[in-house]
Amino acid sequence: MRLPGTVARRGFHTTRPQFSSPHHYPEGPRNSIPFNPLTRFFFVRYWGFMAVGFGAPFGIAVWQTYKNG
Repeated sequence: MRLPGTVARRGFHTTRPQFSSPHHYPEGPRNSIPFNPLTRFFFVRYWGFMAVGFGAPFGIAVWQTYKNG
C-alpha cells in the first residue's frame, strides 16, 4: 500500500554530453540531412519544390472544380 505523501521513484537518466566537438554529430554539421545545401542552385530547387508542393493541392482543387463532368 502506498502512503499519500510518498512519490514513486522514477528511473530518469541521461547520457553525459560529449563536448569534444561543437556539433551534435561527430561528422559535423549538415550530415544528418538527406541533401546537400551547399550545392549550386540549391535554394532555387528548394523553393521550387516548396512552391509545387504547396500549390499542387490548390491546382488540383481548381481543376476538379472546373472540369466537365
